[in-house]
Amino acid sequence: MKKEGKKAQNACCSKLKLFLVSMAFVYFAKAFGGAYMKSSITQIERRFDIPSSLIGVIDGSFEMGNLLVVAFVSYFGAKLHRPRLIGMGVLIMATGCFLTALPHFFQGPYKYETSMSHSTGSNDSVRILPCLSKHNVTDTDETPDHEALKACEKAAGSSMWIYVFLGNMLRGIGETPIMPLGVSYLDDFSAPENTAFYLSCIHTVGILGPMVGFMLGSFLAKVYVDVGFVDLEAITITHKDSRWVGAWWLGFIITGIVMLMSSIPFWFFPKSLPKQRSKEEEETNTELDTVAEQENFIPEQEPNHEEQEKDVSLVELAKDFIPSLKRLFSSSIYSMLILTYLVAVNGFIGMITFKPKYMEQVFGQAASRAIFFIGALNLPAVALGIITGGFLLKHFKWGSVGAARMAIAATCGSFCLLFCQIFIYCDNAEVAGLTVSYQGVPQVSYNKETLVSQCNMGCSCSLKHWDPVCAHNGVTYASPCLAGCQSTTGTSKNMVFNNCTCVGETMTPAVNMSTVLGQCPRDSNCDSSFKIYMALSVIGSFISAVGGTPGYIVLLRSIAPDLKSLALGMQTLIVRTLGGIPPPIYFGALIDQTCLKWGTKQCGGRGACRLYDSNAFRMRFMGLVLGLYFLSNSLWGVLYFKIVKREKKLALRNQAKEEKEEANGAANRATNGHATICVAECPEDKNRESTI
Repeated sequence: MKKEGKKAQNACCSKLKLFLVSMAFVYFAKAFGGAYMKSSITQIERRFDIPSSLIGVIDGSFEMGNLLVVAFVSYFGAKLHRPRLIGMGVLIMATGCFLTALPHFFQGPYKYETSMSHSTGSNDSVRILPCLSKHNVTDTDETPDHEALKACEKAAGSSMWIYVFLGNMLRGIGETPIMPLGVSYLDDFSAPENTAFYLSCIHTVGILGPMVGFMLGSFLAKVYVDVGFVDLEAITITHKDSRWVGAWWLGFIITGIVMLMSSIPFWFFPKSLPKQRSKEEEETNTELDTVAEQENFIPEQEPNHEEQEKDVSLVELAKDFIPSLKRLFSSSIYSMLILTYLVAVNGFIGMITFKPKYMEQVFGQAASRAIFFIGALNLPAVALGIITGGFLLKHFKWGSVGAARMAIAATCGSFCLLFCQIFIYCDNAEVAGLTVSYQGVPQVSYNKETLVSQCNMGCSCSLKHWDPVCAHNGVTYASPCLAGCQSTTGTSKNMVFNNCTCVGETMTPAVNMSTVLGQCPRDSNCDSSFKIYMALSVIGSFISAVGGTPGYIVLLRSIAPDLKSLALGMQTLIVRTLGGIPPPIYFGALIDQTCLKWGTKQCGGRGACRLYDSNAFRMRFMGLVLGLYFLSNSLWGVLYFKIVKREKKLALRNQAKEEKEEANGAANRATNGHATICVAECPEDKNRESTI
């Protein structure tokens, strides 16, 4: 019997550990796909020529898909076969990834906007620019008729972003069962003291997903979108240009394949497992352990119990749904936790969605480099912070109060470092007519009229196009025509524009008056500011992640065991709905207001933003993030006092219960003692003995 019990327990542990490994892999896969989506936001925005507010809607479609099914999956899924539901969800996620990549194969080659034809027919002859040939048309002459516009939009596939929207929504639907069903399954069959450590392991491995996702996004951002289909030598822009689009579609095919692989193990796990024993239970006598092991296997061995589970209809389960919700939200601590998470997630989602763009606009980093730093520095710090938080909880065996105290300390520390980041920045890029005048005087203007100056007035330049060139004076001009350039030499990326009249306004005639393709880099001081910013960001990410697992444990310990799956599902529903969908939209709309130069679509009309007012971008973006995190920290403070108050009440109640039990025990002992004496003294008086 003992050997059989030990074998069964070992089998239980092996299956539980296999489930732990499978959960870690699927967390990696879903985080891999989610991070790659975040890293591709800029590329998708440029490819479909859409503003940040619309890209926010596309990014929020993941949570929209989650919203559709999360409540039902969390509640009904707990009564059904949880591992198989997880496997089915991961398959749906893989389908969503493949659907997201589909527009690339329907659209034609990407045509970036340019003010001139970059021909490669001559490599040494001097050619006349549109500034002198007068072939350039004005903005009013560039508007096509309605029929031509519709035909152009159809050919360009301007509405293909809808496939990305639907694919991301499918990913949200498929991701729904993973967290509530997987975590509850693990918590139900693992020893109580191991839950925090197991969750830390899963989340730590899961953090590798975003690292790989951002690394892949960084690599593919340098690969041209139509690689293999066009002559790359004819491309006149580089990956540092704001018109560049990387091979965003290729990453979604890779993430889809990884998700398909991660779904396989979940089809082979049983509906339930034996409960894992704690260390204290293992130290008790062997006979009791054997009995406990046998009892744990009863649900799987008794056919009547399985039949009873199968006989429960969905209608009967639905009748208990509303009462269960009332029980759940009657807990003020749970409701307060949901509100706290909601505010914090608003700030986090808004920040992580547009952080690559923030680094690109405020510090002049290329999109690929910004994504690389997030994957190589921030995410390892988050992984280390999560495992550190789980280890501290396991080592010190802190309860709800200790976990809450640890979570508050972490959020306050990360907030202080986040507050310091708002003071670290670089000056605006010097762009003639937008951030500086043609005479070199600083200005910030949203008016097209400022792009026209005395030096380029006779060129009939288009004011819509963005084809930046950099002069030796460090000033960027929106196009060679607006720089007043008279001639050009070289081909493709090596093209040089000479005799630029606008450059001469800020330089002496003896100095070179030529320009080269591309936007001018920021000054050397900007690199040191960026290093300080990244150091604060990495340390803040670590400190914030330390409080992640304690906060999650506070949530798990604040709900009744039978409501665990429903509570986690409702948390996902509310936080994803109000914390995942709105932030990218209103953050994107706020960022759009700081745009100085909008791009032009292939068929005309406003496209993606090419240049932002970096100072306004920083103040609005970071100000909103700080405001949300400050509110979240305040709510954590209120929540801590509620938890302490509850623990004191529980302690007093347990103390009173123990005192009552001791009093009852003492009374029983006294009564038993009196009866014994009486029987001993009066053995002949049976009537009196029976009355006692």
